[in-house]
Amino acid sequence: MIFLGDLINRGPRSAQVIDRLIKLKADRPETRFLLGNHEELFLTALSGNREAIRFFDRIGGAETILSYGITRQAYEAANYLELAAMLQSAVPLSHKRFLESFEDMIVEGDYVFVHAGVRPGVPLEKQRAGDLRWIREEFLRESEKHASPAIPGMVVVHGHTIFENIAEHHGRIGLDTGAYRSGILSAMAFEGDKRWIIQEIAEQRGSKRRSEDEATQVRQ
Repeated sequence: MIFLGDLINRGPRSAQVIDRLIKLKADRPETRFLLGNHEELFLTALSGNREAIRFFDRIGGAETILSYGITRQAYEAANYLELAAMLQSAVPLSHKRFLESFEDMIVEGDYVFVHAGVRPGVPLEKQRAGDLRWIREEFLRESEKHASPAIPGMVVVHGHTIFENIAEHHGRIGLDTGAYRSGILSAMAFEGDKRWIIQEIAEQRGSKRRSEDEATQVRQ
């Protein structure tokens, strides 16, 4: 399993997500994680950087901060430096070390897994980590305008940019369907030359799993 990043922020149980994935990694050591821009910013905020905590707070970090047991009252009363100090005290070292272990890029066969995308026309070995986590328009525009892969011969699988439905274009697949607001968590399975969509769809009473190929069972 490969997680594409942005595991935290906006969701009210961000800390619990990290706990669950630490356990998953222990149970299934082959599981891999990509560092998203939200995790990158979280780690920078944990270093005490005032501007990082301000930006982190602005892009959904409040839910993450509160998920670590900081009360709403304390959160609202604190300035950014005080908030950074509270976060440093509240976040377990195990969470910090876990996030620091995340990767920038994973290549499997003719698939390239990254968080945000790649710089079109730049060889994989020369891609910048900042682009892999933050790029958006330049990467998306290239595949939509020119209908050509950003990396010749490769399919880039990414998150970062939210789409209403999974976005499949020539040379790239966008899997982020904005679970925090849509209730739809999307994934894709790969086997040989086949691939299929798996989605978990939240409903008022529980959730259900949907796959484009109902006959295909995900291997345990």
